[in-house]
Order: sequence, then structure tokens, then C-alpha cells
Amino acid sequence: MLNPIDSDRAPDPPDQRQYAPATQRNRDPILVVLQRVLPPTGTILEISSGTGEHAVYFAPRLSPRQWLPSDPNPIARHSIESWRWHEPAENLCAPLAIDVCDPLWAENIAPQVNPQFNLQSNLIQAIVNINMIHIAPWAACLGLMAGAARILPTGGVLYLYGPYQQQGQHTAESNAAFDASLRQQNSDWGVRELEAVVEVAEKQGLQWQETIAMPANNLSVVFCRL
Repeated sequence: MLNPIDSDRAPDPPDQRQYAPATQRNRDPILVVLQRVLPPTGTILEISSGTGEHAVYFAPRLSPRQWLPSDPNPIARHSIESWRWHEPAENLCAPLAIDVCDPLWAENIAPQVNPQFNLQSNLIQAIVNINMIHIAPWAACLGLMAGAARILPTGGVLYLYGPYQQQGQHTAESNAAFDASLRQQNSDWGVRELEAVVEVAEKQGLQWQETIAMPANNLSVVFCRL
């Protein structure tokens, strides 16, 4: 016999979780760096959250910070919401629709977060961006830096993770092959030169702090808002 209580229970939402195998491999090394370089409190905006697996893993482990995921792709946002439903955390916010190629993306955050939000209120203390700028046009890197300069307070942190060329050279044969594969898929994609990324950031008042070697020939790159 059906339990009356069960009959009144709302049905579970459809499972729309997506999975990225690299997340399982890189999340713990990234977390170690984030625990060291992020401000101790405040909201961390994640740009291009993808599946949402990083968000649900990092949020409870970085409390009391608030983790604010985002992605321009509605399918990715559905995945993030589904992960939030399966692995809830009090400090994990609903995902925002942010496309850093939109020149007004920083201004458009305000009404999504809170109608009363003021960019000068220093709500967002850091921005985290994992594995985006090589799978996006160069305009995405430019837009990320310009928006970060608008949002972050003095001393705010911008954290990037992914593969990079250094001094015009790939750091591993696997990265060179990956770069060729990316450019074959889309001529606007490709493993970026770290020096070019740093130059763009510093033109926006984001000072390079450190570059950290990570597993699988990736790098963590940390900037501070002047």
C-alpha cells in the first residue's frame, strides 16, 4: 500500500547532471591552491562552471566563503542545479547566466545576484576560472580580465587554471597535441601564451602574483586586483 506521506511528496527533479572526467583528477590539487590564495571570507564567483562538479566539491570545503557558479550555456546551468540538488551545500548559490564575451557582463551580474547589489559593495572577493580561455575565443580572456577589474575590490583575487604556453613554447608534447586538436575544432581556440594573458591582466590593474605547476602539465595562475 502506498504511504500517504509518500503520495504527497514532490517528485524528484530529472537528473541532468553532466560529468567531466578531468574534474576528478584536478579538483584536489586545485583545492589546495584555493585554500591558500583565496580571501578567507566573501563570495567567490566561478566563471564558466561547466558541469558544476567543481562547484559542489569546492563550496563545502571552502566555507564560510559563498560559492557563486555561472555559465553561459543553459545545459550547463541545468547540470549545476542538478548537482546542487543531489549534493546541497548551504554556501553554494544558484548559477548565473554569464557570458564574458558580453562587454556588459560585469554590470549585468548585479540584478541577477540582488536587485540592490552595488558593484562597489565588495560582495565578490575573488573570481575563479578553470579550463576556459583555451576553449574559447581570445575575446573571452579579454572580457574576463575587463570584468574582473570592474568587480573585484582592491586586494581581490583572480585565479586561473589550465594549460599554457610559456615563452612561446608548449610545456609538454601532450599540450602541443591538445592545442592542435583545439585549433582543428575551432580556429579561435588554442592553448594561450601565459605572457600574453599576464599582459592583458596587468593592463586591467590585475597584478600577477604567482604561477604554480599543477598535475597533467597545467598551471594555476594567481592575480591580485590593485
